[in-house]
Amino acid sequence: MTVRVRFAPSPTGNLHIGGARTALYNYIFAKTFKGKYILRIEDTDQERSSKDFEKAQIDDLLWLGVEHDEGPGVGGELGPYHQSQRTQLYQKYAQKLLQEGKAFYDFCTDEELAQMARLNKETGAPPYTGKWREKEHWPEAQAKIAAGETAPLRFLVPDKDVSFKDYVRGDVTFPKGMVGDFVILRSNGMPTYNFCNVVDDHLHQITHIIRGEDHVNNTLRQVLLYEAIGADLPEFAHVSLLIGQDRQKLSKRHGATSVLQYREGGYLPEALANYLCLLGWSHPEQKDVFKVTDLIEEGVFDLKRFSKSHAIYDIEKLKYINSQHIKELSLEELKKQVHPFIAQESFYHSQTNDWQLKFLSLFQDKVQLLTDFTEKVDDVVNKTIVKTDELNEILAWETTPKIKDFLLNEICEKGDQDYISEETFSNWMNFCKKDLKIKGKPLFMGFRGVLTGQNHGPDLKILIPLTPINVLKARLENL
Repeated sequence: MTVRVRFAPSPTGNLHIGGARTALYNYIFAKTFKGKYILRIEDTDQERSSKDFEKAQIDDLLWLGVEHDEGPGVGGELGPYHQSQRTQLYQKYAQKLLQEGKAFYDFCTDEELAQMARLNKETGAPPYTGKWREKEHWPEAQAKIAAGETAPLRFLVPDKDVSFKDYVRGDVTFPKGMVGDFVILRSNGMPTYNFCNVVDDHLHQITHIIRGEDHVNNTLRQVLLYEAIGADLPEFAHVSLLIGQDRQKLSKRHGATSVLQYREGGYLPEALANYLCLLGWSHPEQKDVFKVTDLIEEGVFDLKRFSKSHAIYDIEKLKYINSQHIKELSLEELKKQVHPFIAQESFYHSQTNDWQLKFLSLFQDKVQLLTDFTEKVDDVVNKTIVKTDELNEILAWETTPKIKDFLLNEICEKGDQDYISEETFSNWMNFCKKDLKIKGKPLFMGFRGVLTGQNHGPDLKILIPLTPINVLKARLENL
């Protein structure tokens, strides 16, 4: 059996982080077992669906490294892959169910349905108990349709328990009577969500369905429909929902919820994909930092490793994982990734390639986000020194004024030179150490204090040669 899975987003907004996780799980599972990952667009809601959102969602998936084998832009033998282009297929299957006595036209009014729902809720009966489900009324319904009237088509729910096996939930059973006869075709001929999914999954030969646990109740209806159309039942894995630190369902109040926001926020795609994998699934070696490609190559992605517990979305852990992936980048790749996050008018872009690579290497292991490099550039070129308590303490040392006067004199002698070399900086340090007899903490902290205004930071031997001389001079003069 060839593994075939699918991700089926609705193009009614940007790609949600939860949807991205579902797509990622499906993709990894398919690739682990040399199967196919299908992208299907659920665009039957024509009023809310948008081609712009569809493109944005696909772009975000590709950015994450989730490339579909079949679907929009790729094609495939079992297309089309837009539900809006498959209406005739749904109507064909609906008519088949009608002819087999598994569906019926319902001419109940909205008022009748509302009253029925109220009464049945009080008595514990299924939501729908209208007369049109009785076979004796079907000829009348057919006559109305033949006369040009329209009505929704309802699936006739069998009076039986419904069970299925789930990789995460185990054996799931819905007792009979939990769901009433539900609509599969609206009165305008458009199919409903559950019916579309079953027909599409059957025709697209889907073998496994990996999705959020909020779809468990949908599975009840879908299992009945699979059986009704004579389709094989896929295997299911309903993964836990994402929740915030307050244990509420993940929403905008918890921060960014769309992939686009993370793309624009300075996260690497490898890091976001890495973190999403950990939200409901665990690595067999308990690794927190890895690449999706490694999971696939090592064959460690197992559906049985999903957790039933809700996955708590921890932005700080995501930032940590992002920092680890930043550390693993080559300098050239880091430069490529950082480029769009630093404004074009920034000092950074006016510097040589060698300067940029040294700057990036200096701060590569000190940032969590690509956007953090902007602040680091500002730190390098900022001429203003803020006298904090820590800095004032350093300036009060007996040795610090000597260092300051020596450095200011040396820098003034450089004239219009743009930078000093690492060798020059080492010579300065050696002079203060040997000739001025300043050693240890007073030497290193004194240099850092008067040249940067900070009491801690990256290696001065690299940082100071990256700092323009006019900036160093201004800092010394402003003390």
